[in-house]
Amino acid sequence: MINRRTLLAATAGLGLAPGLAGAQQRFASIYMFVPANPGGGWDGLGRAIEQAARQAGLVGSFQFENVGGAGGTVGLPRFLAQRRGRADALMVSGSVMVGATLTNKTPVSLQNTVPIARMTDEAGVIIVPANSPIQNIGQFADALKANPRGVSVAGGSAGGTDHIVLGLMLQKLGRQPREASFVAFPGGGPAQAAILGGQVTAGISGWSEFSEQIKAGRVRALATTGERRIDPAVPTLKESGIDVVATNWRGVFGAPGINPNQRQALVDLMTAIHASEGWRRILEDRGWDDAFLTGTPFEEFLARDRADTEGVLKDLGLA
Repeated sequence: MINRRTLLAATAGLGLAPGLAGAQQRFASIYMFVPANPGGGWDGLGRAIEQAARQAGLVGSFQFENVGGAGGTVGLPRFLAQRRGRADALMVSGSVMVGATLTNKTPVSLQNTVPIARMTDEAGVIIVPANSPIQNIGQFADALKANPRGVSVAGGSAGGTDHIVLGLMLQKLGRQPREASFVAFPGGGPAQAAILGGQVTAGISGWSEFSEQIKAGRVRALATTGERRIDPAVPTLKESGIDVVATNWRGVFGAPGINPNQRQALVDLMTAIHASEGWRRILEDRGWDDAFLTGTPFEEFLARDRADTEGVLKDLGLA
């Protein structure tokens, strides 16, 4: 027979709350590492996971740590070194880090983590301050085509999704992607401050990062980057005559050194969160597409995404 001490040791190894084996709660606590400053898309996903998990009673508490810089490549080594073997640790990341590690030629990448789950996919939006003379995407495209270096655009890391969108736009407009005046920021908060303060001409980021500012009328949405409209009043780039479609996936990753059972416990947690009513409401409220994927399909997706991103960056002269 398995005594109480053995059971507690086993559940501790999986990050399970002692005494709650078989109950709804899966983890007593989760350490959530966000390799970006507060206020951006990765931070938003981490906080959304916390909200849904706590509402569903799946996790007792969360501890957050934000370390921003260079598309997550500043924080990534810290997560890998300090959380090795930790079965209760998750890192939020996504397509931005794939591009950043390739652009910066970093010694570590997402390949050094343990893939847990892809959670969301989100179209980006191109915005300008409310007092900008640029009224629509056509005027923005004209300005880019006439003088790319004179149109400063705020976004995430160099080589990330925002940078790629701008490079593809310039390519479609007959200019060189390397002519882009892209201003990289370590998180959505600093980028928003620069845009609202008029320090840059425009900004590109995920819809959810700017949705409140758009609703409040502090910025003007010119176009989105997905296949479909998010807001009926805001056209996509493609339907505006600029044949660019790019979205930004985000997910969570475990620390190196965890065993298969510990990994499965984290996958099961994210599966339960994904199935919750609270998560469904979050997706609707934030305009995120459900992109849930785990296991071998997620690993295969990551390999394809890295290869595809590397090809695009090389074509654009960004890597």
